[in-house]
Amino acid sequence: MISLSFLYLLLGLLLLWIALLSLCDRTLPNRFAAGAFWGCYALVFLVGDFLPHMLVGIIVVILALLAGSGALKASAQKALAPELLTQSMQRLGRWIFLPPLLIPLLTVFGVLVLSEIKGADWALLDAKNLTLVSLGLACVLSLPVVCGLTREKPVQAGLEAKRLMEAMGWAVLLPQLLATLGLLFNEAGVGTAVAALSETYLAVDERMVAVCAYSIGMALFTIIMGNAFAAFPVITAGIGIPLLVMQHGANPAVMAAIGMFSGYCGTLMTPMAANFNIVPAALLELKDPHLVIKAQFPTALLLLVANIVLLYFLAF
Repeated sequence: MISLSFLYLLLGLLLLWIALLSLCDRTLPNRFAAGAFWGCYALVFLVGDFLPHMLVGIIVVILALLAGSGALKASAQKALAPELLTQSMQRLGRWIFLPPLLIPLLTVFGVLVLSEIKGADWALLDAKNLTLVSLGLACVLSLPVVCGLTREKPVQAGLEAKRLMEAMGWAVLLPQLLATLGLLFNEAGVGTAVAALSETYLAVDERMVAVCAYSIGMALFTIIMGNAFAAFPVITAGIGIPLLVMQHGANPAVMAAIGMFSGYCGTLMTPMAANFNIVPAALLELKDPHLVIKAQFPTALLLLVANIVLLYFLAF
């Protein structure tokens, strides 16, 4: 069975490869610190399940110290000659869009088709994490297609992964850290406090008010936290389950799905989501670091309104 553990192993090996490349890259400033950072990150995926929680916590602290020290800097990249770049663009044409389109298509194929390949006591894909496993498998299957289109060896994919990881730097840790922070907030009772405030100051007996409170709350808390995964456990525990599900009888699956989409609207509107909004601006060398957010803001608001409407009509 293909499970998340298998994908974690692949990701850990990729990070370990980046760590080795960083150690051997003499053009990389602080290459030993960079190698230690990516090596520690690789250990979390490779053997994190077998390590004591205390040791994993120490590794996370080491990652934070290395990131905060400014040791993560990109190496000197040799840009492709303009004439070679033009030739490559002309040769590939619109086919360049095939790999990014292939990944979501293969993900849907995995969810709808490959998930049905199973027996009495076995299954091809892990049903508990079907979407994530399908996404990871789609990325793996798309690699040969990319190599065929670009006429590059698979090792080039590893070099490009190193380049992108260096460009993102410490921001690559944000999704995991913020998701964990969301769970900590929920354990600390923030969800209960949100529920108390909502019931005190909002007319949550009205279905539309409760729907708006949940959707807008997901977006606002995501703006603060920078990640919808961090907002989800807090707002769902504080508003979604007690108000929408228990009080108004909403379908939990529909509520959770549309609630996450509402959180993603907040992701489009916040600089806290650095790996989505700040890093791309840096990679594109934009003069305004918030230009990506400004471009996304109107679309995010329209999507948030659409999510509120969908939640109101589909969840009950």
